[in-house]
Amino acid sequence: AQAVQQRLKSPVVAAQPLSGGDVNQAWRVTLKDARQVFLKHNSQAPPRMFTCEAAGLNWLREAHALVIPEVLAVSDPSSAGPHFLVLEFIASKTKVNRFDELLGQGLATLHRSSVQAFGWSASNFIATLVQDNSPSTLWSTFYRERRLRPQVRAAIDKGVAPRAWNANFERLFSRLDSIAGPCEPPARLHGDLWAGNLLVSAEGKPCLIDPAVYAGHREIDLAMMRLFGGFAPEVFDAYAESYPLATGWSERIALYQLYPLLVHVNLFGKGYVSAVERALNNYL
Repeated sequence: AQAVQQRLKSPVVAAQPLSGGDVNQAWRVTLKDARQVFLKHNSQAPPRMFTCEAAGLNWLREAHALVIPEVLAVSDPSSAGPHFLVLEFIASKTKVNRFDELLGQGLATLHRSSVQAFGWSASNFIATLVQDNSPSTLWSTFYRERRLRPQVRAAIDKGVAPRAWNANFERLFSRLDSIAGPCEPPARLHGDLWAGNLLVSAEGKPCLIDPAVYAGHREIDLAMMRLFGGFAPEVFDAYAESYPLATGWSERIALYQLYPLLVHVNLFGKGYVSAVERALNNYL
């Protein structure tokens, strides 16, 4: 609390715990100057985790596409900890009538926001797992070497995935250049877009939180949205009207769900192995 008070230049007068996160502890904090802020902290967090998240939120805000919480303070990764992130508090209200349409249009604007290469300025995190964002000019290379291969290797090394994955994924990797879809410019991605990371802003508009950003193929965000559900068909309709998808996009959904499924294997264990294998079998 002392470190937060120093950064925000106002004493903390109340802190209410919030539920919902798998990784961090979260609090709604009231300051003496009457501001309400959102605080999350994690005594076990990798030192750079919150600075990466703060930078990612700011990068998404640059697109002026959707409501993204403002970063108010973040702990110094070189300090002993505990590490924390303070954001503006999003006081959820009733959705505006065109909420789903606004989300689809906003995502299209976000994905159209110009970036130079696949990757990002630094490695970052999806939950607690490191994402290597070393840039590449070719999407299929980036997806194979920076996303799929590290997660496959980690799952096998931990003993949660069968060794047969080595050969099966190599078969996929050998085909990836031809099945990854037509060449598209790098899109500004949220990177962890499930329904739990969508809020309703104080104005009733779509607000995105907890990103794992990078520049990638835009179908990645859309595939993850379909993986766990919770998004209305109107979202996808509005997106496609604003930024039509390339031919064959529906055949690539399972391909682009492989990365979040592999992440779930490495975070939560063997329960997701069969889902990975079902997705993979579409392309073998």
